[in-house]
Amino acid sequence: MLEELLIFTRGGLILWSSCRALGGSAALKGSPIDALIRSCLLEERSADASFSQDTYALKWTFNNDLGLVFVAVYQRMLHLLYVDDLLAAVRKEFSQIYDPKRLSYDDVFTDVFRQLHLEAEARAEAMKKTRQQNNTLSSSRAPAATGAAAAAAAGGKKNGGGAARGGAGTKKGGAESGKDDSDGSSDSGKEHNGKLTNGSVKGHQKVAAAAVVADNGKENGDPNDGAFDVNTLRKKIGKKNSKKNDAAVKKPAAKAEPKKNVKQKRVWDDQPPKTGKLDFTDPADERGEEAIEQAIAHQGDSMMDKDEALSSDSEDEEEEEGEENAEAGQKKKGWFTSMFKSIAGNNVLEKADLQPALKALKDRLMTKNVAEEIAEKLCESVAASLEGKKLGSFTRISSTVQTAMEEALTRILTPRRSIDILRDVQAAKERGKPYVVVFVGVNGVGKSTNLAKVAYWLLQHNLSVMMAACDTFRSGAVEQLRTHARRLQIPIFEKGYEKDPAVVAKEAIQEATRNKSDVVLVDTAGRMQDNEPLMRALSKLINLNKPDLVLFVGEALVGNDAVDQLNKFNQKLADLSTVPTARLIDGILLTKFDTIDDKVGAALSMVYISGSPVMFVGCGQSYTDLKKLNVKSIVKTLLK
Repeated sequence: MLEELLIFTRGGLILWSSCRALGGSAALKGSPIDALIRSCLLEERSADASFSQDTYALKWTFNNDLGLVFVAVYQRMLHLLYVDDLLAAVRKEFSQIYDPKRLSYDDVFTDVFRQLHLEAEARAEAMKKTRQQNNTLSSSRAPAATGAAAAAAAGGKKNGGGAARGGAGTKKGGAESGKDDSDGSSDSGKEHNGKLTNGSVKGHQKVAAAAVVADNGKENGDPNDGAFDVNTLRKKIGKKNSKKNDAAVKKPAAKAEPKKNVKQKRVWDDQPPKTGKLDFTDPADERGEEAIEQAIAHQGDSMMDKDEALSSDSEDEEEEEGEENAEAGQKKKGWFTSMFKSIAGNNVLEKADLQPALKALKDRLMTKNVAEEIAEKLCESVAASLEGKKLGSFTRISSTVQTAMEEALTRILTPRRSIDILRDVQAAKERGKPYVVVFVGVNGVGKSTNLAKVAYWLLQHNLSVMMAACDTFRSGAVEQLRTHARRLQIPIFEKGYEKDPAVVAKEAIQEATRNKSDVVLVDTAGRMQDNEPLMRALSKLINLNKPDLVLFVGEALVGNDAVDQLNKFNQKLADLSTVPTARLIDGILLTKFDTIDDKVGAALSMVYISGSPVMFVGCGQSYTDLKKLNVKSIVKTLLK
């Protein structure tokens, strides 16, 4: 049963609803249409086939020229076959009566929808009956064919069951014997009750005689009898072996390998080495805390509070290069076709017109380290948003596709919801609780280092910060965090190794509450997304302590692996959660951003697959090298 069919504009104005027009009984549970708009339409996933929310399944279609959206909602377990057909019919009929000045269509479209609904159901029912009849016919034919084959096999066993065995003899000896003797060839394959007949015996005798003649010819070495001369073969083999032996003799002896220089063992005596002090990890031992304060002062302001400005000249150059690259794919359509569409205008764009430019864009995105799956889905979404639109006069298809892709990338990279950490810290401070941030991610991406950068940025805003060493798995993790805490002169809560990280984090938050710390930064162990025990421990830490922010720390160097990492992290956190509403990743911290040049596609892949914004970008080795993601700069880099 169809729950609802809704027609609205891209601006959000509802023009017609089947529930409102037909007097539906109850509203939909859980606002599935709002979830569709947030998760698919606003995040450029409109090319997906369907969308599921709770117990509902949703399908949709567009009229891009008029800016209309048609959505059908039905129970997911029903698998209605006529929804696509009904949506296409509704789009066609409603587009004919649409007037931009009109706000309600209850009086003019309700009866039309009833008729379209009945026709679509009737077509689906007729198609279902046809399939059932075809399945019945095919199933009834199959046993009959099997019976006929069985009867034929039984008859073969009765009348001529030895044909197969006799046929083998015919293949071997028939070529020599069967052609000369018609009786032997006709009777050579016959067998009755397991015994050879007289004809087949004669055939075998002739084959044996021919074999004897051939053997005699080989022994006598007659070149005219067509037999193979064994002596000639032996001579050839002997010559080849002699050549190999001569080559082996002429081959120079292998050079003797030079002796490797073995490292001399160091001899330790009672006297200490003359190299001086070996430990340079912490200058605090000799210079004191004043030197550390001076070192921090020299670091300067964090780059988080600085806005990057792009020059207009570089933007214009990038736009021109982007149009030229996209137009290279357009040339496959032919010069006349593209010029005619761009000059004439008012031509409806079709999918075939968009494919060359979209393929060029897909290849460009993949060269910028965007995952192939993400690039393909983006191009499909752009095609779905442009198909059916009218091309304006003197407008190139390549520039139209380029503009649509730029808008799509901007919408994806722009956060859906505003996450202002400084504002949220003040709100938590008013409630008398510390603001808790948990850093998660795979091994070796730089969680501890970038945690220290975030701490430095918070210190510059006069907030009291405490670190929690909850990486109780990796050797040296506590010492590494302790070094950062000592350099930044902030407290650290630690319990050593082989402890439950969830309990350590809980005690750290309690300690921060007693000391009235504003922020608690929780460092966790690096773990691969397939490591079940460590993922279970992470889920326990998040569910037990309920942090205000879960940051996924990922490398800007990864490509396709970024999709797998975020997918499996979110999936594991959802599967292992002990509460109905699982806590997933809230934001992304992208590290090593200064090492990738223009290969910035990992940022797009991560945001697209998780729906979470990139909140921090690590771009260097010092505490100040942390900045915001410049969406405009990333989009320009991806498309240039």
